[in-house]
Amino acid sequence: MSQQTHPASRLSTLQAAFVVARRDFLAILFSRAFLFFLLGPLFPIIVGGLAGGIGSEVQREATSVEIGIGMNEADTASMIASADAMREGMGGYIPPMVALSDEQRAMEPKQILRERVGNFAAIVSGTPEAPKLTAPEGQIDRWRGQVGLVAAGSIGSAPNQFPDIASEVVASSGATEKRNRVLTAQAGQMLLFLLTMLLGGMVLSNLVEEKGNKIIEVLAAAIPMDAVFFGKLFAMLGVSFVGIMVWGGVGGLIFLGGGFSMGSFAAPAVGWPIFLGLGVIYFAMGYLILGSLFLAIGSMAATVREVQTLSMPVTMLQLMVFFFATYAMAKPGSTMEITAAIFPFSSPFAMLARAAQLEELWPHALAIAWQAVAVAIFVKLGATLFRRRVMKSGPRGANTKKRRFWQRKAAAN
Repeated sequence: MSQQTHPASRLSTLQAAFVVARRDFLAILFSRAFLFFLLGPLFPIIVGGLAGGIGSEVQREATSVEIGIGMNEADTASMIASADAMREGMGGYIPPMVALSDEQRAMEPKQILRERVGNFAAIVSGTPEAPKLTAPEGQIDRWRGQVGLVAAGSIGSAPNQFPDIASEVVASSGATEKRNRVLTAQAGQMLLFLLTMLLGGMVLSNLVEEKGNKIIEVLAAAIPMDAVFFGKLFAMLGVSFVGIMVWGGVGGLIFLGGGFSMGSFAAPAVGWPIFLGLGVIYFAMGYLILGSLFLAIGSMAATVREVQTLSMPVTMLQLMVFFFATYAMAKPGSTMEITAAIFPFSSPFAMLARAAQLEELWPHALAIAWQAVAVAIFVKLGATLFRRRVMKSGPRGANTKKRRFWQRKAAAN
């Protein structure tokens, strides 16, 4: 028994952290609360995807307007033929033109539009030599040029046939590529921020619960407090990856089912495989950095209400950090961008944006190493703060007796 209580027989920090991480990971993963946690964000994703698909279809139907032609039969046929011929050469610049029915011809153009008969944006009456355009206020100038061009084509004053134009397509221009990469960087930063803030809160509630039922005291007596913090952080990180895989799978199916593709975004400067790999690493580092801060907050709080009170300023500061990294992204290589890459809390966001805009890879190796050091520093500070403020809150002698009691109890188990 004396050998079991000897400090040399205790687990190393790495081994103890692995034991805590495995315990927390399995306990959370197979709990009913985690199932509901997974289902929570899926409803907005599914509803948003359905609403987006339906909304785009409705918008497409709503914007497919027509111009009604209310001339005599010969002039109407001439106008429609001219519009069809011009549309082949000019595309969507010329709107579809259709003949009014006999019932509609008996009505005044104003009445047709006022009573919303048909899907007409405007009505053209008169003759091709002297067309009369009837449309709502604000739409006259929109359709005047097209109607005049079609009318001129119907009487031979404008060409109905256009010469074939030789064309040469390039992948993109320098300005277009830069602008599109900025959009990719912004999308990556936004996704990284949302996932970090959504999943980071689990760290707080977990530690508060274990403080309430005294489990944290047993762990602190049996293994180093640093190992407890590291174990909980990596357990929460593993749980977060499970949630991301579930949400990503459902979101990917909706994304592909809606007819979207990765071609909607410009390829990042480092390429998609490396960019996605860096995105996973920077999410992990950002989560660990923020989680280490949340662990320190959770270790100081006694109730969930205190956690919410203490975490609110941190959340607002993290939002300001995100805005700072987003603003610095517009100036790659500047002092502000370098500062954002060095500051631990903004470093993952700034470096992910840098991967989308610049091809160099060596800065990412330095940034990841620095972020790992920052995680170790924050965990060490949080564990030290917990030991001094919580585990040693009473008189020195009483606290020593208490610690020895928990050590004996842990060794006996």
